[in-house]
Amino acid sequence: MKPNTLLNTILAVAIAFVLGSQALGQSELRIKDLCRLKGQEENTLQGLGLVVGLKGTGDGDIKPMTRALARSMQLMGGQVASDLQGRIIEKEMANAKNVALVFVEVKIPTTGVQQGDKLNCQVNAISAKSLEGGSLMLTPLLGPRADQPIVFALASGQISLEDPKVPTAGKIVQGCKMEMTVANEFVAENRITLIVDPAHRSIETSQTIEDVINDFHKKGISGPARPNGTSQKVDISDLARAVDQTTIEVNIPPAYRERPVSFVSLILDLQLLNLHNRKRVYIQEREGVVIIGEEVTIAPVAIAHKNLTISTRSSQGVTNGFVPVSSQDGSLIGPTAASNKGRPTLKNLSDALNTLNVPTSDVIAIIKALKRQGNLYGELVIE
Repeated sequence: MKPNTLLNTILAVAIAFVLGSQALGQSELRIKDLCRLKGQEENTLQGLGLVVGLKGTGDGDIKPMTRALARSMQLMGGQVASDLQGRIIEKEMANAKNVALVFVEVKIPTTGVQQGDKLNCQVNAISAKSLEGGSLMLTPLLGPRADQPIVFALASGQISLEDPKVPTAGKIVQGCKMEMTVANEFVAENRITLIVDPAHRSIETSQTIEDVINDFHKKGISGPARPNGTSQKVDISDLARAVDQTTIEVNIPPAYRERPVSFVSLILDLQLLNLHNRKRVYIQEREGVVIIGEEVTIAPVAIAHKNLTISTRSSQGVTNGFVPVSSQDGSLIGPTAASNKGRPTLKNLSDALNTLNVPTSDVIAIIKALKRQGNLYGELVIE
């Protein structure tokens, strides 16, 4: 590709990204962007199975595996030696290097599954060196509760390694066949419960969602159409109640109790206007990722970093939203003081540091120091 063509492509991608970001910022948040329905959670099925066909990388003389293999062969009509008391002689299964005992796990999606659906399953070795080339024998999968040994699904098939560097873990594409329907009910006592996502939980958010739903109710929504084609009005004032910063309960009006899906669809699609984002700074130190919220502010401070002095106060002593940057000899080398009055933001400070090519590790250290000194007004999340 020619240099000019490559440059034009990069510019086009950058412009598309900026325009897309602006369009996303202008779009309104909806309740479904911040909440989920209680009852629609991911569930896990699990079981113990045997993998055969390995290339000498199996368990070998591991007693749990030999017992499981002997029992499996006996159930399938195989000739397995037993003693006078009828107990299986496990020694005959010793050194089965091509067989491995494995954990099998399947994730049930939040929407549930129907009998006959097929899902991917994860297979992990217990003591085998590698599962490469192996096949999982038919394995019953139970629910997450050990006190209720109900077979929900059966798993089997050829194992494929997702990462060659980790040969003890693999998956079977659509290797799990559901034997039972798992329906995640979301209506209880003619009520639905909205659960706010952990990243957005606050008293203000729950109250805003309650107000939006109740305001929509007070305006009156149309119930299911009558046989003559007209719609019926329903009294749905004050149906929503914010229990805490996590939970909002919403009663289903009588007109929708036979059609809860329609009501839930209306509620989840409501727009959330004037919803304030939490003032949060998110840092991943290992990857060097720093995400700063627009509304995170800092106190008027002066920061000395190597041969630079970074101040959030102008030469006239007026705090502003920009960050003037000076060298130690006093000459101005960064953004000048602006007329934008108010507390400076952490984003302005970060932009100034990036302009000066300050390493990300140093930016993270400065942010952590600001938080320790009580000069950063917002939540700091470090992973």
